[in-house]
Amino acid sequence: MVSTGPPVQDSISASGRASEKLSLPALQSKMKSDPEGYLSELTLIYNQFKSSLELFEQQAALNFTSLSGIATDPTVAKDLGDRVMFLAHVTPFYPKQLAQFPKELAQFLKSSARSLPSGLRVHVTQALILLSNRKIVDIVETLELFMDLQTFGDRVLRNLAFSHVITGIQRMNQNHKNDPKNRALQNILFGMLQQEDEAISKGALITLRDFHRRKVWFDDRTANAICMACFHVSSRIMTAAMSFLLDFEKIENDDDTDDSGGEDDLEAQQTQIVVNKESIYKAKHKGTTSSKKKKKAKLQRVIRSMKKQQRLSSESSNNSNYFSPLNHLKDAHVCLIIVYVLL
Repeated sequence: MVSTGPPVQDSISASGRASEKLSLPALQSKMKSDPEGYLSELTLIYNQFKSSLELFEQQAALNFTSLSGIATDPTVAKDLGDRVMFLAHVTPFYPKQLAQFPKELAQFLKSSARSLPSGLRVHVTQALILLSNRKIVDIVETLELFMDLQTFGDRVLRNLAFSHVITGIQRMNQNHKNDPKNRALQNILFGMLQQEDEAISKGALITLRDFHRRKVWFDDRTANAICMACFHVSSRIMTAAMSFLLDFEKIENDDDTDDSGGEDDLEAQQTQIVVNKESIYKAKHKGTTSSKKKKKAKLQRVIRSMKKQQRLSSESSNNSNYFSPLNHLKDAHVCLIIVYVLL
């Protein structure tokens, strides 16, 4: 019977080889070479993993959470992390014995990720990514989890989860497009983009924008989903979506005076502009009635200028703007309508 006391050391006696002490990495190598010969060791370590998981959850329930995770016994966290990575590496060699292991990892992250120490949280995430890269875990099943991990205040975890989502879906579409699977993944992100929670919507928007820029998803569904984010309750999501659709990156400093000849100057200078929260707020709320009209007119000239540049560029090269999100909108003027409504 496996003890639920303190975790065992990172070495184990191989069955029938009482004098041979093996570290986990050494045992991992031997198990890959001879899976059938180390079934008893696998069972022992898998049970240790479950015992450590149970012990950790019991300890976690007795501690208060903090920004860096719970103040639990670091030895318990390290022991659990080591066994998680060990089992993830040998899972392909024991598909029957470890059939439930990937689900247990995913469920552990879903239920306990926010209370885990950051180091253990990263280790469990890395193990799940390893299983996903080996096609043991389907990205459709874990996409929502990896998107949720990006809302944590852990930069290492956020970058790890974001990179996995981008790389995994990009790799999936390298040789051929799996339309049903892409549609399922898109539906998950589209649903998250529409949520009122700003952190969740922001992650979905950043991911969709990245896929569009990488030409992984440059279809009308993605463009229109981003377009609809212009109506999001969060002004940050709204302006980010609008800025991406208009392909602006900087905003010209606004003031209370009308800039005569501004339209010609704007077109000539090739200035890239972002319609951000501040500029929209100023156009609606700051200054006198006359100055607000001037600010609105200025933003409208920016939009007209951008549309003209896109039209001229399209005329010079039929395919030059093929990947522009504006070219995939069901209504070519819908973006302008959105901007005017917001103003």
